[in-house]
Amino acid sequence: MWTGEVGTITGELELRTIYADDGLLIVRVRYAGALEWYTVRGGHAQLHDPRDHHPVHELLVNVLHYPGI
Repeated sequence: MWTGEVGTITGELELRTIYADDGLLIVRVRYAGALEWYTVRGGHAQLHDPRDHHPVHELLVNVLHYPGI
């Protein structure tokens, strides 16, 4: 996964999506169990409906855990 802060990170990762009041969705990752989160490069999107947050999060989790990625 390519991050804005430290470049590429690999291995067992955890994903977090944050939905802001203005509708901006921010995607962050960290090494499993670590404290520090990193912003995924290009990992933001403008959502027009807050109900879209959960399906987008699930889609990203499935992509992150897809074999070979």
